[in-house]
Amino acid sequence: MNIKEAKEELIRTVRAYLLKDEDGAYRMDSVRQRPVLLMGPPGIGKTAVMEQVARECKVALVSYTITHHTRQSAIGLPFIREKKYGGTVYSVTEYTMSEIVASIHETMEQTGLKEGILFLDEINCVSETLAPTMLQFLQFKMFGSHRIPQGWVIAAAGNPPEYNKSVREFDIVTLDRVRTISVEDNYDVWKEYAYQRGIHPAIISYLDMKRENFYHVQTTVDGMEFVTARGWEDLSEIMAAYELLGQKTGESTVGQYIQDVKIAKDFANYLDFYEKYRVTYDMEAILTGDARAEAFAKQLKRAPFDERLSIIGLLMGSLGGLCRDVYQRDAFVGMLFGILKQEKEAVTEKDQMGGDTGAYVLGRAEEYRRQWEQKMKAGLLTKDEQYAWKNSVQKLEIYGKKLCQTPQKDSFSLIRREFQEETEQLRQQTQDVQARLEKAFSFMENAFGESQEMVIFLTELTTNFYTLNFIQENGCEAYFTYNQALLFEDRQKAILEEIKSIEGWEHL
Repeated sequence: MNIKEAKEELIRTVRAYLLKDEDGAYRMDSVRQRPVLLMGPPGIGKTAVMEQVARECKVALVSYTITHHTRQSAIGLPFIREKKYGGTVYSVTEYTMSEIVASIHETMEQTGLKEGILFLDEINCVSETLAPTMLQFLQFKMFGSHRIPQGWVIAAAGNPPEYNKSVREFDIVTLDRVRTISVEDNYDVWKEYAYQRGIHPAIISYLDMKRENFYHVQTTVDGMEFVTARGWEDLSEIMAAYELLGQKTGESTVGQYIQDVKIAKDFANYLDFYEKYRVTYDMEAILTGDARAEAFAKQLKRAPFDERLSIIGLLMGSLGGLCRDVYQRDAFVGMLFGILKQEKEAVTEKDQMGGDTGAYVLGRAEEYRRQWEQKMKAGLLTKDEQYAWKNSVQKLEIYGKKLCQTPQKDSFSLIRREFQEETEQLRQQTQDVQARLEKAFSFMENAFGESQEMVIFLTELTTNFYTLNFIQENGCEAYFTYNQALLFEDRQKAILEEIKSIEGWEHL
């Protein structure tokens, strides 16, 4: 199955294992809660998906790469204790608590979460001395004499032997105690994640045309050559950083992440053309309906198909960022509204009693900050949620400071005025993005009309979490009109097949 399907299966598993009866006891005995083993090639997102599962199930996550551990760190260090049996004193060997088990207890104390996932990566690469301990762990959920706390689900991941020389094959005894989920790479699934993660649009645009270069592992006479989803994501991060520094991402940099010489060179060449297109076609002019937009559309009509796809990629990069900003601001305004609604009665009561309302609001801001930091430690917040929490707490602090500087008879009136400014900014920002989205459709219509390029554009708008959410929340007449007219669902497969057949960039 693909990583998205694996994630859904993991979520179902965690919820089933943590299901309780009417007395508050776990319905499934811990011995029957088989550990889940994700088996698949490296770099496809096995670790990342565990973080997402923990976040969505609202449980803690303790993650270890088991190859970094020895028998001693896994089961604890031995020490001698004297015990009396039948009137005779004996020296008995006992063990300190396992580092891994101790981490679970520490995580529970830090986060306040009593349930969680213990995730052990590269579990089939353990040393020979640690292998028996792993069997005991998988069967009895114990490291040495220390048991994994109730309410903790065990998950593990490993790579098939063809990807790792250190792999130890599991025997039937071990396999009969786990639930094995085989995971395969899948570009379409990764692309959904890539849009939400903010992967550089040049990477998405390139891989749309060169899907075969998304994931690639082979052994050659010169050694191992490989390209992974992790490699593309990490490359995206350095590309974004270099752009902020005004530096170019060259072939040597690409090759440090995309460790296949031919693919690295191909993508580096594509980047040169992508940057040229970025300069030639001014996205700001296109999205604001500048007079140059019509000239760009005429120029694009005569351009080769791969150039057209690159421009769609640039458009999506701009629109995706704009819609993400609206999504984050909307989440922030919604969270702040909820906080203010909850605090309104207490603020009003403070005013009536002649108390220090400003100090009260600052105190509440401090409490919300504590909750925010605790959720951060627990890994329960997405980037969008982090944005909402951060800005809500900061605004509450600003309100409190203003009330301290200028006490009010009706403190909530000041807070309401301040909050209305936030909602007005959100309204204006939303209207601006709506106008830019309509201009994007006008540009596409002038350049291509009801063409395969328009189908691709609609596909990208639908695949991108932020653009689709914006359209669903705020509407876009052109999107729905073209979506229906072009029989989007029926035509997109044929178009994507054509994209796959595009040759390299050598002819440009």
